[in-house]
Amino acid sequence: MRTIIYLFIGILLGITMFKSEAASWFRIYEMFKFQSYHMYGIIGSALIIGIVGIQLIKKLEIKSFYGEKIALNPKTKSFKRYMFGGVIFGLGWSLAGVCPGPMFTLIGVGYLPLVIVLLSSIIGTFLYGLFKDKLPH
Repeated sequence: MRTIIYLFIGILLGITMFKSEAASWFRIYEMFKFQSYHMYGIIGSALIIGIVGIQLIKKLEIKSFYGEKIALNPKTKSFKRYMFGGVIFGLGWSLAGVCPGPMFTLIGVGYLPLVIVLLSSIIGTFLYGLFKDKLPH
């Protein structure tokens, strides 16, 4: 049953991303050239909703849909870690013209060349897993 619920939520998210043009290469291109507020508005509103949601989970001790306690472990603070990770993520995003979420949405609506981007991101994730102990964190 969980799989069907997650599949439904994923489909709903994909439709929302496509209809809001969050998966549009043109909108992403505009964002990186600082020509439009559209994507910054979407990302900013997601950030605000996420911050408020996490604070509510912490303050009200909200449980998951299955009655389990939601454990939020603090992350280690490191400037280099987030700076390098952000730069690598941003470069990949700008080169591909799509971030991971819309990547699945665009494949779903028929932009099949993005399968190459998806496979490349899977390979990159695998390589990170192999070399993460040797990388500076």
